[in-house]
Amino acid sequence: MGRETARLFASKGWFVGGYDVNEAGLESLREELGPKNCLVRRLDVTDRADYRAALDRFAPAAGGRLDILYNNAGIGRGGPFDQQPFEDIAAVVQVNLMGVLIGIYEAVPLLKATPGSLCFTTSSSSATFGMPGIAVYSATKHAVKGLTEALSVEFKALGVRVACVLPGLIDTPILPPGVAANAPKEGMFRAIPPAEVAQVVWDAYHADKLHWYVPPELAELDKAAALNPEAVRDQMGSGAFFTGPTERKAD
Repeated sequence: MGRETARLFASKGWFVGGYDVNEAGLESLREELGPKNCLVRRLDVTDRADYRAALDRFAPAAGGRLDILYNNAGIGRGGPFDQQPFEDIAAVVQVNLMGVLIGIYEAVPLLKATPGSLCFTTSSSSATFGMPGIAVYSATKHAVKGLTEALSVEFKALGVRVACVLPGLIDTPILPPGVAANAPKEGMFRAIPPAEVAQVVWDAYHADKLHWYVPPELAELDKAAALNPEAVRDQMGSGAFFTGPTERKAD
């Protein structure tokens, strides 16, 4: 999703920054977009000093502006909660929640200095209702959704907008084998191309909307969970969405 977002914004004349732990992927992005259109750098989002250094390097290259901070880094290690290594649980919390908190905290000065800036974060459809089999991942995405709501109020006084995207099943190579191919062809649980998420990021910058659902039908699940959580729980049944350990990373 991050790569498609960088492509879209660069195609519209924006200077973009790309950050990941995957250095080969970053170099590929730099070659594709061209060094005049982007700045890439390895970044561990759980390291405050590393994040600060990345922003310090990006700011002068972008004319002292940060129009959008897009927090998209994340991992998801699934499986039955009581069978997961605690190290996996801690890693998911550290990347998916602390990484977002660190990114926003370090970027606030630059966001404040940029008129019309947007702090945008990837939540998940699993933030509409806790998902069995990816309980910790789901919990971190609930936290991201709540953080977005709170900061959208706090940051209004700073002139900074805050929003998040709640994507469903996004068709990327990081999905477990066969998941996208076996997904429904229509409905809220269909496989979505990552370019649709990139378009939402673009749309979010030009709007003042808090939550963006991809696909939009997922908003109905959010409403249903709020009105009758027991019914949603019962519909999910006792089967986990992921029957064995699996890892997903934001791309």
